[in-house]
Amino acid sequence: MADGSSADNTGASPSVPMKPVQVKLVLLGEAAVGKSSLVQRFVNNEFQENKEPTIGAAFLTQKTYVEDKVIKFEIWDTAGQERFHSLAPMYYRNAQAAVVVYDVTRAPSLDRAKSWIKELQRQANPNIVIALAGNKLDLVNDAEQGLHSEEDGHDEDGHEDGEDMPVTRQVSTEEARIYADEAGLLFFETSAKLDLNVQEMFNEIARKIPIEQLMAPSRTGRPGGASAGRIELIGNGQGAGGRGSCAC
Repeated sequence: MADGSSADNTGASPSVPMKPVQVKLVLLGEAAVGKSSLVQRFVNNEFQENKEPTIGAAFLTQKTYVEDKVIKFEIWDTAGQERFHSLAPMYYRNAQAAVVVYDVTRAPSLDRAKSWIKELQRQANPNIVIALAGNKLDLVNDAEQGLHSEEDGHDEDGHEDGEDMPVTRQVSTEEARIYADEAGLLFFETSAKLDLNVQEMFNEIARKIPIEQLMAPSRTGRPGGASAGRIELIGNGQGAGGRGSCAC
């Protein structure tokens, strides 16, 4: 099986090597909210502008650490286009975790995220850990977020004042946080481009996973990890739908 992982992510590594605990994680959200960018930042610590949309889903892996245990995320990055919606249950089935992403500059994307969360709560693993991620903080008004330099009348991208101004936030932090609290979700606002809260989000998800339960032998005598019911890859590291890169 192809593996899209890079070097292990940050965290205190255990003193004695241990077999990783496999955790299946799925990313959901409408197209162009930055799901693939978040995964690429987490796995490869990189960001690419104008990535092509995912077709079906892409598969990557990455390790992180929770105390003395190694967590290996098996990540399914799903396509956001509506025509691929019917494929989603194939990817979130048996998942221990999900990241549902919206764009803080597009209010309708939060409504779509809420629909995904309702579907997960109705049809997915009842113990699934769900994180709501408000992505693209780098696009938010610089006066609100303080993300751009005001020195010499230029921002960090070299634009003069008033040139290529950041777009306006449409989803407030308070609105999203209240919803997340009511729905029992983890909540983060992120920027894959600026590497804000990406590692922190995946680390917190890892901490919330019932690791001891996953390590316990199942009725078949095997650990109850993410490999049960795994979807096999097709081709060169591609998921059931095709190409392995996306900006959605």
